[in-house]
Amino acid sequence: MQRISGTTIRGRIINNRKTSERVTIRKALPGDAPAFFALIDALADFEKLKRPSRVARSRLKRDGFGRRKRFDPWLACVNGAPVGYAIIFETYSSFLARPTLFLEDIFVLEEFRGRKIGLKLFRACVAEAKRRRCGRMEWIVLDWNTPAILFYKRYGARYMKEWHMYRLTL
Repeated sequence: MQRISGTTIRGRIINNRKTSERVTIRKALPGDAPAFFALIDALADFEKLKRPSRVARSRLKRDGFGRRKRFDPWLACVNGAPVGYAIIFETYSSFLARPTLFLEDIFVLEEFRGRKIGLKLFRACVAEAKRRRCGRMEWIVLDWNTPAILFYKRYGARYMKEWHMYRLTL
C-alpha cells in the first residue's frame, strides 16, 4: 500500500510526469495519517535517521489530528496524492509580543522536487503565518542540505549566525 519511491500512496500510482499535474496544498485530515507517516518515513530515510516507532506514530496522530492539537500537519498533493508535507506550530516572541510560526519539517519526495511543489508548500506556510498575525516565521536547516539552504536564500530568508541552537533531549 505505502511504497514511497516509485510512488504509490494509498493504492494510487502517481505519474512522475510534469504534464497535467494538479498541485494542491491543504491541511492534513485524520484519514491522511497513513500517507503523512509514509512521508515522515521518507524524510527520516533522506536524513539517515531512525523512523518513528509505533508509539511515536500514535503520539503524532494524537498531537496532529486529535482534540488538543499540538501541531498542524499540511500536505502537498499532486493529482490528489500526497507527495510532501509540512509541520507547523506557534511559539511566542516576547520582544515582538506576537506569535512566531515555527516550521518543524518541510519535505517533498525526491522524484517530485524541482516542480515548485516545495515552494508552494512553503508559501502556504508563510500565508498561514500571516493569517495568524505572526511576527515572523522560523525554521532550522541541516548544514549539509545545500539545496534547502539555497532555496531559503532565494526566498529572502536570513541565516541567523549569531544564534546557536541547543537541544536537551528529555
